[in-house]
Amino acid sequence: MEQAGGKIRILIVDDHPIMRVGIAAIINGQPNMTTVGQGGSVADAVRLFTVEQPELTLMDLRLPDGSGVDAIRLIRAQSPRARIIVLTTYEGDEDIHQALAAGAMGYLIKGMPHELLIRALLRVHSGHRFLPQIVTEALSSRLPGSNLSAREQEVLQLMFAGKSNREIAEQLEIKEATVKSHVSVILMRLNVSDRTQAVVEGLKRGLVHL
Repeated sequence: MEQAGGKIRILIVDDHPIMRVGIAAIINGQPNMTTVGQGGSVADAVRLFTVEQPELTLMDLRLPDGSGVDAIRLIRAQSPRARIIVLTTYEGDEDIHQALAAGAMGYLIKGMPHELLIRALLRVHSGHRFLPQIVTEALSSRLPGSNLSAREQEVLQLMFAGKSNREIAEQLEIKEATVKSHVSVILMRLNVSDRTQAVVEGLKRGLVHL
């Protein structure tokens, strides 16, 4: 549904109010675009999307009540044709992979020129994907067989928190030998030789976050 005057209706979801205001100013400065809502959480995203039915949604990945990927999945579950563009600081291949798998049609890194944002909005509005070179390069560097299971991601997150195998076993209520097995698989899948390298690679790829 387009507003009178034919303007593209856009919802902005970001947990930083100043960022939302800045993005809105860029969008509202375009003759063919207007913002119809601003939210700062997954709950806001779903509620505002339901109420406003925007043609495009700009979605941050880091939100206080969950991930932007969660919001994308929830919105797409109720509206499979929803057109969503991620706008985030995360540029790891796992972040990109998860967002696109959830249904995002574009992926932008904060700090890119605002002209790129306008190009992305127009392209996705026309039904096409928009992935800048830095994003496609990150995806192309993704190693086959490097996906971690949900349990392996839990273990990696606890490794990042500095937990020992015994502490991880106690927290996840599994055997220490099982943790050791998970750690071995994580090292193999991330193509690293020790726990420190695994954590560094996990941060780089977006498997864990600060």
